[in-house]
Parts: sequence; C-alpha cells; structure tokens
Amino acid sequence: MTTYHTRMGDGHSIEMTADELRRDISAGSEDAADRGKILPLPPDEQGYLLDLFTNPGRAVSVPQGHEVVLSQDGGDTKFYIDSGSSGLGISIGQLEALQVAERAFAQDIIEMGQSDYSFKPLKMMFAMEMVHAEEMLLSTVAPLMYGAMPNVGLYYKPDGPYGNAADLLPQGKVKEALEAQELAADHAKRDMVFLSSRLAEVGIDAINFDTSAAAGDAEFMAILEAVEELTGTFPTLGIELGMSSEFVLGLHGGLKYKGKRLAGLYPHEQVGVATEAGVTVFGPVINTNTSRSTAWNVSRAVTFVKACSEAATIPIHANVGMGVGGVPMCDTPPVDAVSRASAAMVEIGRVDGL
Repeated sequence: MTTYHTRMGDGHSIEMTADELRRDISAGSEDAADRGKILPLPPDEQGYLLDLFTNPGRAVSVPQGHEVVLSQDGGDTKFYIDSGSSGLGISIGQLEALQVAERAFAQDIIEMGQSDYSFKPLKMMFAMEMVHAEEMLLSTVAPLMYGAMPNVGLYYKPDGPYGNAADLLPQGKVKEALEAQELAADHAKRDMVFLSSRLAEVGIDAINFDTSAAAGDAEFMAILEAVEELTGTFPTLGIELGMSSEFVLGLHGGLKYKGKRLAGLYPHEQVGVATEAGVTVFGPVINTNTSRSTAWNVSRAVTFVKACSEAATIPIHANVGMGVGGVPMCDTPPVDAVSRASAAMVEIGRVDGL
C-alpha cells in the first residue's frame, strides 16, 4: 500500500495512506466549520488538498501568476539572533539584516523592531527607535513596518501596576478582576499610541500589532481603540493586525467595540471590527493542534481563513509560521509543511499575502 510522507502538528515525520489523508482533510475542515459556524470545504477543494499532500515533492508551490505579497513579524531578527534553537546568529546589525531581507530575499514588506518586541518596554526607547527608523527608511526601498506586541500581560503584577485576573478570579474577586483588565488595557492603549505616533512622525510606513489579543478581549479592545486613534491622526499610516488565536478569549467577557461583543469572535468576525477600527491589513491566526496531522491542521486552517477572506474588504495576510496556519509547532518549521500550508492558503484561503 502506497504511503506518503507528512508530519504531525509537533513536526515529527509520519507516513499516511491517501485514504488516511482524505479522512483527516475532511475531519479538519468539519472541525473548523462546527466551531466557527461556517461552511466546510467543498469536495473539489478537499481534493486539491489531497493532491498537495500526495505530491512527492519535498516543497510545493502555486502556479506562476498566483504569487502573493509577503509581510513578516520579526523576520529580520532571525538573521542576527541565536536563541539556541532558532536564529542564525550572524554578526550583522539590524540595518544590514533589513537590507538582506529586501535585496537578497526579495521580501515585499520589511519590518524593524527590537528583540523584546513589546510596546511596554519599547516606549522607554522611543527616541532611539525614532532615530533607527529614520536611518532604516533612508537606507531601504521596500515598505517598512515597525513591529511589536501589545502584550497586556506585562501590565499585570508583578511586572506591572495592576492586579492579575488569573489570580483574582479564583479568589472570587470578579469585580476587581474586570477592573484590572480594563485599567491594564487602557494603559497599554496609551503606550501603543505614544510609540506608534512617534514613529509615524519620522515616516514609518506601517505599524504591525503582532500576536494581538493574546491576553483576551480586553487586549483586543485596547488595540482597536489604539488603531482608531492612530488612523484618525495619521490617515496614511498602514496598520497590520496579526492575531494570536483563532478566537478571542473572553477573559473579561463584557467588552464591546461599537456594539460588537469581542469575546469569542472567530477570524471572519474579527476582520469586521478590525476594519471598522482602521486596520489596513488583517492577519488571521489558526492554532495548530500538535496531536493531529499536518493535513488535518492545514484543512482546518484554510477553512477558517477562506471564510475570513470572503468576509473581508481589506487585504488578508494569513499567519503561516511556527504553530499557526497549519504549520507544525517547532522552532524551525519544515519546508514540506510550510510550503503546503502556504499553497493551500493562496489557492483555497484566497489570501492576499502571507
């Protein structure tokens, strides 16, 4: 019986028959449809996925003319960092890394940022970041984003001034937990607006709010309000909003943006409130299940993203990287899985970029 090399969601290699792949593709799509209350993939699109996963090539691609734009979050840092398990550790600076991304790798959109990559600590460095941004803009041609995470978790004790809902809720302090989230979110919003405004003043092309809503619906509210304020002041500033999860965790549960409850929103619903706030590029995230096959994960991910693309009126750049978008959860994702997930996002998910 013929088997095909593929992977599990944690990256390890497995062999599956065509029938096993077909069943997983169907099950992954049905799971997304059930959770998101959206349509599963039709038979022809499931057939396309089966062709992808039975293709003997190590890497696959899309037909010529179907290429999409590439953006990134922290991509240039991989040249000069070494975390022990990923990153190249090359002795070059941030400017040189950006130039390599632009000129050697033909990255469509480049991004600068610091290794800490969160707004709270970076606001202390705003003057230096303004100087760096101006230097990068003068030395590169491609659109330049500044990336950072809202990371509202840093505003809770012991790192920040506000109580932690995860500690308060088990104690039955519901009111205090809700208030703490609202205060932390408002503080984070001010920091996001402050740093982004300073960078916009020196000409940065876009801000990338990465791993958004990781701390739940209060963080999502803070980002949406920050985006609305920024685009009101800087109408030509691009905003890319990359999510952290396929649905918004309702850690607060009562927050609404312009009448829309934020808790529990899936990508096809998230994109609506993001667009209303002023986001110009939306990055849906579908989390990888490490105990299921890559075929199951990719099918599930593109089912969600297809619904998001159909609902969108702005460009969709699906997150396809470590542990999201059908890609296995490992530090250096294997090209066989990444290329199949990417091709599926383009041909079935109908994304504008990755």
